[in-house]
Amino acid sequence: MAQNWTADSWRGFEGRHLPVYPDAEKLNEVEKTLTSFPPLVFAGEARALKADLAQVAAGKGFLLQGGDCAESFAEFHPNNIRDTFRVLLQMAVVLTFASKQPVVKVGRMAGQFAKPRSSPVEKIGDVELPSYLGDNINGIDFTAESRIPDPERMLRAYSQAAATLNLLRAFAGGGYANLRQVHQWTLDHIGKSPWATKFRETADKIGEALDFMEACGVDPRTVPQLQGTSFYTSHEALLLAYEEAMTRQDSLTGEWYDTSAHMLWIGDRTRFEGSAHVEYLRGVNNPIGMKCGPSLSVDALLRMLDTLNPSREAGRMTLISRFGHDKVEAGLAPLVRAVKREGHPVVWSCDPMHGNVIKADNGYKTRPFDRILTEVKGFFAVHRAEGTHAGGIHIEMTGQDVTECTGGAVAITQEGLADRYHTHCDPRLNAAQSIELAFLLAEALNAEREGAKAEAA
Repeated sequence: MAQNWTADSWRGFEGRHLPVYPDAEKLNEVEKTLTSFPPLVFAGEARALKADLAQVAAGKGFLLQGGDCAESFAEFHPNNIRDTFRVLLQMAVVLTFASKQPVVKVGRMAGQFAKPRSSPVEKIGDVELPSYLGDNINGIDFTAESRIPDPERMLRAYSQAAATLNLLRAFAGGGYANLRQVHQWTLDHIGKSPWATKFRETADKIGEALDFMEACGVDPRTVPQLQGTSFYTSHEALLLAYEEAMTRQDSLTGEWYDTSAHMLWIGDRTRFEGSAHVEYLRGVNNPIGMKCGPSLSVDALLRMLDTLNPSREAGRMTLISRFGHDKVEAGLAPLVRAVKREGHPVVWSCDPMHGNVIKADNGYKTRPFDRILTEVKGFFAVHRAEGTHAGGIHIEMTGQDVTECTGGAVAITQEGLADRYHTHCDPRLNAAQSIELAFLLAEALNAEREGAKAEAA
């Protein structure tokens, strides 16, 4: 149990990127209402994820974390949820088959609404308005009325998160994730990608393995691990009023959990000493992620780890590096070296998205796929050099056939960005690019495994 901590102790610390609600009474009513709502996830599920992540920290697994940049009310549809879940399943199968390690699947789903912004205001022509902060805070429409923070949006976000979780649980445990369905997971629009053929080859091999098991007398239908999968949710713990209202004390252990998601993370902009976000997250027992970028010094990182995980519990901390393709090797190596030296049990994950944003010639914000791949390769290179485990990937992606990141085998051009650019915030990988990335990761994980074998011999 964290010392000198309560669910509202964050209110005495500096809170950056938090909205200012004009109607304090209405905010108070919404917070009370949320406090009375059922939890979205349960303490036992968060503990199960922590145990899975402890295995990853020990080099015996891989974390796949992906989903929307920012979920929206307008695009809330069961098909969108299904398609993103389906692509994550495909990626996990590719990674598991290649690395021969379990893959921990965590979605940026069912709560990833709020977004920190580089500027508090947005200007179009001569009109300046407050920035859009995510659908659970204000509206994306560029009008003065839409941009007023409205606490009742938190109630709608809760409702959407509950419905999303309900569907995800049904997909994960109701037969959709059955490995016998692996051929049916390919989305129609991926068929034009050369990686679709490679995925079908992997699916064929999995089918042959299942047939072999059955011939040997092992019925795959009686093996729970083949019938479904564990799937967890996560989001950035940014809107602290919402997170506090969703905080519950576990009746079995007496420990406190944020029941809005299985895993929460702290962003690069809210990770500083004296931060309200750090204060809040140090007291909940969920697995915690923390973004690590160029502004993070070795000493500051070690102090953060001591604050957020003083007991050095394995599975508690995931460090998510986000440096940019040209800075990852120089920036990440000192952090990895220091954490290894001090003996902190962490999962190292790579976010190759946030450091690689550029503005295309036609004004669209995009991420070149080759830069994303370069950062991933640099991430693996650092861990190979330091003798540590490259334990995860953290990506913004969707199952929709969008054109938001340039490049990849589907060869999206800057001119083609306008075709299907739908994101509410940052550009996302589409399904074909996500599968292509999975095969690259698989090759890197396989090389890491073979290297470990050679050293052991």
